[in-house]
Amino acid sequence: MDMSLPVLDGWEATRQIKADANTKAIPVIALTAHAMPSDEQKATEAGCDAFDTKPIDLSRLLEKIRACLGQPRGS
Repeated sequence: MDMSLPVLDGWEATRQIKADANTKAIPVIALTAHAMPSDEQKATEAGCDAFDTKPIDLSRLLEKIRACLGQPRGS
């Protein structure tokens, strides 16, 4: 989830996804250029399951995706 989306930002979009019984189990990873600890806390409070910063490191992001999906490392 890009947290800096126009109109409906990623923080609110995540809140809405997690508030809906039909979508709350979908893992959401916050992707943002905002890299302060308070930004990660804000993402957690919005319902994000993980947090990553831009620029994206693909191997790091893939590990977070695997973790959110409950897959073992390196699969």
